[in-house]
Amino acid sequence: MKTLIFATSNTHKLSELKNILPNFDIKGLVDIGITEDIPEIGLTLEENAYIKAKYLYDRTGATSFSEDTGLEVNAIDGAPGVHTARYAGDQRNPSDNMAKLLHELYDKEDRSAQFRTVIAMIDGKEVKYFEGVVRGQIALQKSGNEGFGYDPIFIPDGYDATFADLRSDIKNKISHRALAVAELVAFLDDY
Repeated sequence: MKTLIFATSNTHKLSELKNILPNFDIKGLVDIGITEDIPEIGLTLEENAYIKAKYLYDRTGATSFSEDTGLEVNAIDGAPGVHTARYAGDQRNPSDNMAKLLHELYDKEDRSAQFRTVIAMIDGKEVKYFEGVVRGQIALQKSGNEGFGYDPIFIPDGYDATFADLRSDIKNKISHRALAVAELVAFLDDY
C-alpha cells in the first residue's frame, strides 16, 4: 500500500481523506512527528496549498501533498474564500464561522455558493495542482450531525439536504475534496 503524507493536522480532513482513499496509507503531520502549525499566509487557496506542501517537502524530502479549501459565497463577493477556517476569528470555531455567515446572508436572496479544494503536490521536480468544486446553496439554518466545518449549512446542487445530513459515503463521492482527490489519484496512477 502506497503512503501519502498530507500537510495537515486537521483530524476531520485526515479522516475524510482516508475514507476517500482506502487503497492508500494516509498520514498527517502528527503521524510523522510534526506538531507545529504551518502559517497559511497565502492570498489564494493555491498559495496556501503550496506553502504547506513546500514546508512538508523541505522537512521530509519526500513527495508532499497539501490541500486548502474555501467556501465561496456569491452574495458576499466570494467570501469567506481563503479565510474560510478563520472567518469569525483566529480561534477557527466552526459554529462562530457559520453564525457569522448566516448573519451576513440573512437578507440575501442569492444564497448560491461553492466549496473549492486545491491540492498541491511537490515531488522535487515540479509542483502539480488538482482542484475540485461542488456548487450549492447556503441553507437558512444549520441541519445535520455529520461532517465538519460548514457542512451543516451547505446544500450541494442536486440534493435537498446539507452535507451534514448526508451519509459520509455519499458526501465522500460528491464533495469538493473527493473531486480534487480523484484528480490526484488519476495523476498518481500514471505517475
